[in-house]
Amino acid sequence: MSIADAQTVSHGPCSNAAEWKSQLESASGLPESYSLTKTLVFKPKTPKSQTAVLIVLVALEDTNTPSSLIAKAVDVKEPRMAAADAVQTALGVEPANVSPLSITKENATAVQVVLDSRLVESTSKIAVHPSKSDVTVFISGAEIKTHLEGTGVKVTVVEFGLASVQAASKEVAKASPVKVSTKKDSEIHGAELIGITTRKEADFSNWYQQVLTKGDMLDYYDISGCYILKPWSYAVWEKVQRWFDDNIKTIGVENCYFPMFVSAKVLEREKDHIEGFAPEVAWVTKAGSTDLEEHIAIRPTSETVMYPYYAKWIRSHRDLPLKLNQWNSVVRWEFKHPQPFLRTREFLWQEGHTAHMTRKMAEEEVMQILDWYSGVYSELLAVPTIKGKKTEKEKFAGGLFTTTVEGYIPTTGRGIQGATSHCLGQNFSKMFNIIVENPDWKEGDPEEDKKVYVWQNSWGLSTRVIGVCVMIHGDNKGLVLPPKVAAHQVVIVPCGLTARTTDEERKTLLEGVSEIAVTLQKAGIRVKADTRETYSPGYKFNDWELKGVPLRIEYGPKDIVKKQVLSVRRDNGEKTPIPLDGLASTIQTLLDTIQSDLYIKAKKSFDEHTKIITKWEEFTPALNAKNVILIPHCDREECEDEIKERSKGTNEGGEPEDAKAPSMGAKSLCIPFEQPTGEHAIVPGTTKCTQCGENAKHYTLFGRSY
Repeated sequence: MSIADAQTVSHGPCSNAAEWKSQLESASGLPESYSLTKTLVFKPKTPKSQTAVLIVLVALEDTNTPSSLIAKAVDVKEPRMAAADAVQTALGVEPANVSPLSITKENATAVQVVLDSRLVESTSKIAVHPSKSDVTVFISGAEIKTHLEGTGVKVTVVEFGLASVQAASKEVAKASPVKVSTKKDSEIHGAELIGITTRKEADFSNWYQQVLTKGDMLDYYDISGCYILKPWSYAVWEKVQRWFDDNIKTIGVENCYFPMFVSAKVLEREKDHIEGFAPEVAWVTKAGSTDLEEHIAIRPTSETVMYPYYAKWIRSHRDLPLKLNQWNSVVRWEFKHPQPFLRTREFLWQEGHTAHMTRKMAEEEVMQILDWYSGVYSELLAVPTIKGKKTEKEKFAGGLFTTTVEGYIPTTGRGIQGATSHCLGQNFSKMFNIIVENPDWKEGDPEEDKKVYVWQNSWGLSTRVIGVCVMIHGDNKGLVLPPKVAAHQVVIVPCGLTARTTDEERKTLLEGVSEIAVTLQKAGIRVKADTRETYSPGYKFNDWELKGVPLRIEYGPKDIVKKQVLSVRRDNGEKTPIPLDGLASTIQTLLDTIQSDLYIKAKKSFDEHTKIITKWEEFTPALNAKNVILIPHCDREECEDEIKERSKGTNEGGEPEDAKAPSMGAKSLCIPFEQPTGEHAIVPGTTKCTQCGENAKHYTLFGRSY
């Protein structure tokens, strides 16, 4: 079958069946009769030791296709909607662009096809997208079947009639009379009107991947664990960059850039430090076809890259403090399950590296940076965090101590490290011989005090902040972006334009939209006027909801008469008419309210799921109830290991990443700076560790984490 020979129509892009139908209705050159299709990709439950063969369902749009019948037809267990990265790996396209024509001889072994018998037998032309949603080709069901069989893919034609569906349902019920699922069906019914096909609360991992790709935040790269940050997500990073960069410059930090390569001999000078990164270091071993005599590492972090030059540049106490920061990427060749923004093989971050004369100066900076990291989350991203110190077990390898801001993802009940600020002490300065003359030394003092090692810090914040923001605020309609980091804070959608609208009325309305946009721009509000003519207002509403724009303004002929606009909040859907008089001031106040409400909602959830536990038998049940837990703790590493082991659950293989959370043991997240008081306060020598019964030193926050 050649697509070139098929009837082809170009139109606007469409993310669901309703939009597809609407686009075709306004197109010309269509067949007399045709049927729309749906193409869905499932992943069956598969043992960890095996690679899952995905199931591509190709059916008429109105055919009822229960997953139970698909499972029976191809003899698999528990098929679920496949994650976006799995689809990308198998077929080389995003889930939204999968069609029967995506299957080729090259990828046929990675999938099998379930084909709707109604589609094969249809006498009407069948509409399919060849590669993207803005083109439709019309071919017969038989031609689709012939094409698929020509690729060598396994094809199973299935009768999805009422009797078959009922029989499959009875068989499933009979096979599992006792097992009753308390988990809501992950599929969103009517998702064609929304864009996200999976419920956040039912299949979080799949929801997260859909929100990022359909919300235009990223695209998948052809190297596993690497992702393309599209402008919509990079705009969030730019807002974070600008805010943090402005702050660190107030204390004298300067930006610089060091090469990404580091020699093996330099990397290995600080063995305690690099030991924690060793499994993740990527190496350059060839130049063209020639083996390199010395392997070159790609930086996983820059302590060992920068500090030999600190030793060269710092000659006197007058050269201190030296405060450098770089905005760069690092590579850590993670072998765990990759997750966009959270666990990737290359990521963007800033890393600050400073040198000081005294410990006091170093520690003051550590805490200042931590406060600004907390501000990135609370002030920009509307995300609450807990500030604290890492335990000895969890601190930065080779450092003196590590401070952290820890977040919480309500849907999964897992903690997440937001950013860390480390006091390295004198460990690295001793390793790299960064010394200065002691300005306080005088005759008669010990000779060894004449020179002193400098005190150093390092601190870093990465694009993980974007993932945290999405996970906490997003919903089943898509992204929900806080106004302070959204590329567009307001989108204006002209409404009420019909075939009966005169050219003069259209011109008047669009001029009004333009005037509103200019008014808001002059007030410093980031605004987008969506005057695209090929899309209906309904399509635009869904599109901007999916992308999470904080506030939508609707403006139509009736609004012109009333001298008002209609505002619609993305976070809660609340609609409010706003007079044009004083519009900018009112909109800014509303944006500030949205920002505040997002934070209050997230803070309430975090507070409600932070539990103080003093009896071990209550620890794991509280953990399983999606809480993070404060316990009196002895601060021993052995006790931390025991807590992790004792709080583990069980999990069968083949589950999505987030379904594995209950099988994880709890790890220490931090020792909060703000400790419980009153009746819960630690009484030295009296309060005992919840796990081991030894004397407790302080409360430590534990939880399952990313």
